[in-house]
Amino acid sequence: MASVIDELSAVDMVLPEATMFYIDLHSHPELSGAEERTAAVFAARLRRDGFEVRTGVGGHGVVGVLRNGPGPIVLLRAELDALPIREETGLPYASGAVAVGPDGREVPVMHACGHDLHLACLAGAATLLAAGRERWTGTLVVVGQPAEETLQGARAMLAAGLYDLTGRPDVVLAQHTAPFPAGMLAYGVGPVMAGSVSLEITVHGRGGHAATPHLAVNPVVIAASVVLRLQDVVSLEVDPAEQAVLTVGSLRAGAASNVIPGEAVLGLTLRAFTPAVLERLTAAVTSIVRAECAAAGADREPEIRVVSSSPVNLPESGATAVVRAAHEAHFGAGLVAAWPPAMATEDFPFFADAGGGGPDGGAGGRAAGGASRPGIPTVYWLLGTAGPRQWAAAATVPLPANHSSAFAPHARLALPAGIRAMTVAALAQLGGDRR
Repeated sequence: MASVIDELSAVDMVLPEATMFYIDLHSHPELSGAEERTAAVFAARLRRDGFEVRTGVGGHGVVGVLRNGPGPIVLLRAELDALPIREETGLPYASGAVAVGPDGREVPVMHACGHDLHLACLAGAATLLAAGRERWTGTLVVVGQPAEETLQGARAMLAAGLYDLTGRPDVVLAQHTAPFPAGMLAYGVGPVMAGSVSLEITVHGRGGHAATPHLAVNPVVIAASVVLRLQDVVSLEVDPAEQAVLTVGSLRAGAASNVIPGEAVLGLTLRAFTPAVLERLTAAVTSIVRAECAAAGADREPEIRVVSSSPVNLPESGATAVVRAAHEAHFGAGLVAAWPPAMATEDFPFFADAGGGGPDGGAGGRAAGGASRPGIPTVYWLLGTAGPRQWAAAATVPLPANHSSAFAPHARLALPAGIRAMTVAALAQLGGDRR
């Protein structure tokens, strides 16, 4: 299987073009749900390489299919979207983009989570695999997924009939950037990422004049009390042996200091490694919010809305072992490390279950008619992004993490490693050499 990479001079054949593609993507980021340009340039590359391409799948989703005889269906996925962050990397190709966010306000936009690198790696691997199709059999599916940052895109693509277009995959593969040495890969043992629930909480008060607070019910005070009370939820509700996080990320209320507003809106996220813990945390948050509103004399019940959610990212063990072995054979075991479970979250696990079960064949869903159906195996690994100087200084200068305005992958090392990793992983799962 590695002969494809060897005979095509591996990454050297595609690296210059992939590098320019990466720079272009980084310079032109687009917010979740607005990835029109990103989708178009990615789709154009896949068409050039001979893929059958569908666009507009579940938003701006791109699906490329390359059928190459009998064999497994192998799906490779990367993301299209960027974040509302002002870039402060100092890179010559840094983003200066601005866009209108969901709330109608103009925001800066940056690829601060590596989705541009993921997509460039996937494009390079797709070119290599298409050029070397005489060496493998099966069906290669390449997916550019929109709206990962809002945890909406994977479900939207599946709801739009993704697997009707491609056939039910035999395995789904993805990689994600992380702050460790560029050129290395890492695998989790057990869960790679947590499951999550994001909530929007609207606290209703009674508006009025700042000079007469006794005639009003101030939702800002209620919201502040809620935020403080929530800081104890994890320690009081979760077994110390479990890992969980509750973070209040936004609080919006009012527009003037001399006006008591009618409502306050909080945004928070819950993270944990089991559905049971997430359910317990959600119930505790609901109880606290309602109690604080009642204690303050609010006239209306608070509104608590689930904005998004994601399952625990737990790759299937058998398929993961196959791909990891292929990566160790190609890169060397010393460049494939272990990775601890992270409280970050992903919507990638949804690709495992189009009406089927959970990871490792566990029950998690039902097929039509109520019969159990095994989930689709997934494989997920981490791709290092830190350059040698950055890593050497990490003991005194913390590495910029994903979602940081200073997040800047060392593309010269990370991009070729990511292309190789995707190509080797696909070949490990596709049918064997046809020579």
